[in-house]
Amino acid sequence: MIKSETAKTPLVDIQSSEDKRNIPIDRVGVRQVKYPMHLRIKDNGMMQTVGLFTLTVDLPKHFKGTHMSRFLEVLGEHNHDMTAETIPLILQRLRERLDAETSHLEVKFTYFREKAAPVTGKKGMMGYECGFVASGGATTDFEILVTVPVTTLCPCSKEISDYGAHNQRGYVSVRVRPTPDNVLWLECVIDMIEACGSAPLYPVLKRPDEKFVTEQAYNNPRFVEDMVREVALAFDKDDRILSYEIEVENHESIHDHNAYAYLKRDKSNL
Repeated sequence: MIKSETAKTPLVDIQSSEDKRNIPIDRVGVRQVKYPMHLRIKDNGMMQTVGLFTLTVDLPKHFKGTHMSRFLEVLGEHNHDMTAETIPLILQRLRERLDAETSHLEVKFTYFREKAAPVTGKKGMMGYECGFVASGGATTDFEILVTVPVTTLCPCSKEISDYGAHNQRGYVSVRVRPTPDNVLWLECVIDMIEACGSAPLYPVLKRPDEKFVTEQAYNNPRFVEDMVREVALAFDKDDRILSYEIEVENHESIHDHNAYAYLKRDKSNL
């Protein structure tokens, strides 16, 4: 049997070839990677969801390119487990496999939580858009991303109207840096934010529940300014939180625009 000459010839590793432009690159890697993941929840259980990953490393000036397949290989080595404990291991493995000084991971996912209506107790599944952002190596960092929908009722409308007040759905998006020695559960962040709105949202509401939440909202009016301040106060009281950013955007029901507020705070400077 005649063997192919092509089979005998090693494939050229173009990525590892020398680049003479003398320019290092801050981050190279892969984005928009959909991958199943297991997320640990507060009651020691495990939730399955799908993450949208970005994985990157720094590229030294002498390398022409990185090896994209290695990012996916490293991601597949950790049995889909994505926690504050496993993420540093993934980052370390990325640096080892790609000869990098710093590695970065960002993952966004939907966190599902069973939630009961306030009066009837009817249950349904509520989804929250969450994520983790982490770096390891020359720089080390870990942040939690959470977006929570809430009901907000306008204090001005309540004050000037003879009856009723306009309300809207608000979205509170936070970026929280936890202390390294404490576990900050997603559930805890969500609970703190929901407590600051005019009323929480629920997946299932019967008529007694609807009466309850509309009256609750009427008794707790909130501007977007109120929302960022209330969430900031809650975060300031929690010793598990080092720093945070808060964005609130109300999808206004009587205006052709959205109301917006933003607050950033490093608690070490307080």
